[in-house]
Amino acid sequence: MTSSPKISVCIPAYKRIDYLQRLLRSIASQTFTDYEVIITDDSPDDSVRDYLQEKTSIPSLNYFRNESPLGTPENWNEAIRRAKGEWIKLMHDDDWFANDNALRVFYEGTRQSDAKFFFSAYTNEWESGKREEVRLSTFNRWLLKINPLNIFKFNFIGNPSCTLAKRDAGIFYDSTLKWVVDFEYYIRFLSAHKKAIYIDQPLVNVGMNQYQVTEYTFRKPEVEIPENHQMLEKFGSNILKNVFVYDHFWRLYRNLAIRSTDDINKHYSVGDTFALRRMLNFQKKIAPNLLKRGVFSKSLMLLSYVRDRMLRK
Repeated sequence: MTSSPKISVCIPAYKRIDYLQRLLRSIASQTFTDYEVIITDDSPDDSVRDYLQEKTSIPSLNYFRNESPLGTPENWNEAIRRAKGEWIKLMHDDDWFANDNALRVFYEGTRQSDAKFFFSAYTNEWESGKREEVRLSTFNRWLLKINPLNIFKFNFIGNPSCTLAKRDAGIFYDSTLKWVVDFEYYIRFLSAHKKAIYIDQPLVNVGMNQYQVTEYTFRKPEVEIPENHQMLEKFGSNILKNVFVYDHFWRLYRNLAIRSTDDINKHYSVGDTFALRRMLNFQKKIAPNLLKRGVFSKSLMLLSYVRDRMLRK
């Protein structure tokens, strides 16, 4: 490794030694070696530090214990701030590289394009042994290329462990978010730097377990409502002109049984966004059990969306 490595593998750690050990083994076996490893430790105990002192064999590893817990995602940002590499390879401590050439494939991609953002296919790995390979379809690649807001359809990119980003892009994760933090970051990044290169190989294994943030934020109105509306304020209500953004909020309100702006204001003080009010008024006229029927709900959403676009003119 040189003093200015090509890649900084940034690991925000939190006491889960068995997961961290698996990740570090996958790093140590990489055929590409021009990297450094940055570990920023948010643990409430010395378990990570003690393990690294006794077991690690990675010479390019730099360990930092946070003076006070930073939480997710600020601990991710702290690792990125500590990095010296040309490229940032964020890796959650419960994810790991899928094969020994994964880091090399990521880096070779950067030599073939001037893009500042790369991401790969990945495999979800459950502790039960279930596996699911996730690749990006040609249609969704096109959607991502024409407008980063189309990520509202669903998170095409995956979690941050699947990405490689140029450090000089200078973009960090919003530390006020947890539920939408990754795809909010992707939208900001791609809005600023336009091009994203997809690598159609599963280079990362994503550990699926009970400790993930999504396990304790899913379908929690006190989490989802503030974060989604904070994101809407950040990007501006005009993003609701995008049908995937509109559908995202349609599903949010339907799934959380939000029937009025008063229900929103219990969790977040939202301005008078007419499109949202019209959407809620439309949903309120429909029986909840009908709203949850897939094709029926999608058809109603499109009707509401077209109606809103006509009223905007």
